[in-house]
Amino acid sequence: MKKSVHFSLLVIGVLFIFASCSQSQSSGITLDEKIGQMIKVGFRGLTVAEDNPIVQDIRKYHIGGVVLFDYDVPRDTAVRNISSADQVQELVQDLQSYADIPLIVAIDQEGGRVARLKPKYGFEKSVSAQYLGGLQNPDSTRKYARQTGETLSELGINTNLAPVVDVNINAENPVIGGIERSFSEDPEVVSRQARIYIETLHDYGIITTLKHFPGHGSSKEDSHLGVVDVTEYWQEEELIPYRNLIESETADIIMTAHIFNARLDSVYPATLSKPIITGILRDSLGFEGVVMSDDLQMKAIRTQYGLKETIKMSIQAGVDMLSFANNSIFDAEIVAKAHGIIKELVDEGEISEERIEESYERIISLKRKYLMVGE
Repeated sequence: MKKSVHFSLLVIGVLFIFASCSQSQSSGITLDEKIGQMIKVGFRGLTVAEDNPIVQDIRKYHIGGVVLFDYDVPRDTAVRNISSADQVQELVQDLQSYADIPLIVAIDQEGGRVARLKPKYGFEKSVSAQYLGGLQNPDSTRKYARQTGETLSELGINTNLAPVVDVNINAENPVIGGIERSFSEDPEVVSRQARIYIETLHDYGIITTLKHFPGHGSSKEDSHLGVVDVTEYWQEEELIPYRNLIESETADIIMTAHIFNARLDSVYPATLSKPIITGILRDSLGFEGVVMSDDLQMKAIRTQYGLKETIKMSIQAGVDMLSFANNSIFDAEIVAKAHGIIKELVDEGEISEERIEESYERIISLKRKYLMVGE
């Protein structure tokens, strides 16, 4: 693989440190830039050139991150962002070259069924969380986490949208237990396995993401396809892995779930719920890191709420980074739309500049820690 990506990231980081040292925490950073850092988006292309919309999204709208896929669902084709190791490394390097602040470059590399870096593209075979949870062997978990960490680091991918810390309440859950994404039905086993996995990825400088808060393991339906109501099935023990990992200070990002639970919020699903995100995750569990939404284009949200309402409610709820995977539907203008809506909401007084600042500081603090961004 090409090694120049590491040098390029170092240069980006040093330049940003140099630029930042002459100013205070976020002075000199415009509202537009702060808003842009709150957006993560999926895009099309095995390579990126000047005319690719993602380049404008990075340069003009200052987006905080991108997410890579190996399959384009709207087009029903295996041509998206991944074809080989060298290709991915060059793609990531080129994306970063357009960014003033290093991008979060994210991927779903959980292992097993959910792995974008597949053997057919030349990558090593991975195993599922369920397999590792069944073994309960720390050495095995470290081995496969090292494999993932080494691969992501070499490619320049700095964020894994894993581990899943959903408790396997419903083993036939079509989106979690049914496809082996949960470590265990025991929340303590989930906690131990996830911590080993996270700490190993941290050894390679990889940001990790706990998902799906406040717990998707008891659901009987897939939120990609519509609203999922877990009111009758959700159990409080589904919070235990989050509590344990927050207390151990190993949680980087926590991703929200598009699930509805009337016992926690009688009106809104978790991603749009202030009682769940701010009340439970922030206030009760004490999480101070980045909260990332699951894909806001999934049917569970898209068919129930308009884009402006979705953005307003998620930010008011406490979400810091809004995800638009662009892979259930594809909208080349989604960044421009989302950025414009957030700015409009600020102008209208629906969202304060202080609220934007809170999210920006959480995101930039995470980037300082892992992506060589200094004060």
